Amino acid sequence: MISVGIIGASGYTGGELLRLLENHREVEVVSATSRQYSGVPVSRVHPHLQDTDLKFEDVAAGEIDADLVFTATPHGASMKIVPQLIERGIRVVDLSGDYRFDDTETYEEWYGIEHESPLDAVYGLPEIHREEIASADLVANPGCFPTGAILACLPLVYEKIADTFIIDSKTGVSGAGVKPTALTHYPHCSDNVIPYNVTGHRHTPEIRQELSRLNPVRLSFTPHLVPMTRGILTTAHTFLLEDLKQDEIADIFRGFYDGEPFVRVVEGIPGLSAVRGSNFCHIGCFEVDDNQRAVIVSAIDNLVKGASGQAIQNMNIMFGFREVEGLDFPGMHP
Repeated sequence: MISVGIIGASGYTGGELLRLLENHREVEVVSATSRQYSGVPVSRVHPHLQDTDLKFEDVAAGEIDADLVFTATPHGASMKIVPQLIERGIRVVDLSGDYRFDDTETYEEWYGIEHESPLDAVYGLPEIHREEIASADLVANPGCFPTGAILACLPLVYEKIADTFIIDSKTGVSGAGVKPTALTHYPHCSDNVIPYNVTGHRHTPEIRQELSRLNPVRLSFTPHLVPMTRGILTTAHTFLLEDLKQDEIADIFRGFYDGEPFVRVVEGIPGLSAVRGSNFCHIGCFEVDDNQRAVIVSAIDNLVKGASGQAIQNMNIMFGFREVEGLDFPGMHP
């Protein structure tokens, strides 16, 4: 049994961490922080969590006593907190973008702020970095878009079958966080599909970095906001370097992900309702046109495999628990 703290527990990802850890047999949540809701019962902010006695507390990072802390904080905020935790021997899974890049120059260029406290971190995509995660003190949890995009492209890059990708992702509104904006205001996003950061989304270099660890790639990425709460459906287009048929590509994906606990290669086109609320990534389609353009589709829940579920998966690996502990349940279809 380990003790866990959650910094930034009142947001969507914090709520998902609390929900998923509720049934984790190896974890006790000892601290859930929120400045705004200090002293307020967790169940008032997260009404689906009625069986917890936790209250939010406004506690400095230096005062948290836990074996591991999840920092569910915005980019720019984590870098002020994480070093204090690491110095005290507390292991950390950071859900912000502050520690995802191999160099601070890339972070500063794409996030537009100076990185105050660079640290060595392991990129927390278990399908690539499982061994490094196991011994890490700091794991940088991947972004939601990169998770779905990397998993959709990875086998083709590994096999050197493709090196150029056009990635199109459709995301639910919860990906923008709990605080409403002009973009996520209901009259604006309802009955609408909205491309944004069309050629300059900050997750682009993150996807490129991880795929290029295997083989160099060129890629372009465009996200779209669609009127749903949860989910990311990613469509990856690539012109194959070899002549392959649909079933041959599917076999490559099945072989690559054989034994992976949370990746399923499915028949047909993945559906978001099949993964909603779960830590699974479904990958399918694999269609090829007469120009040898292959189309791969992945589906994840942006708040689970795209954030909090993957963070718990990383924690399980770090502490030698069953990797599926607290996460071994299917999605909520329909």
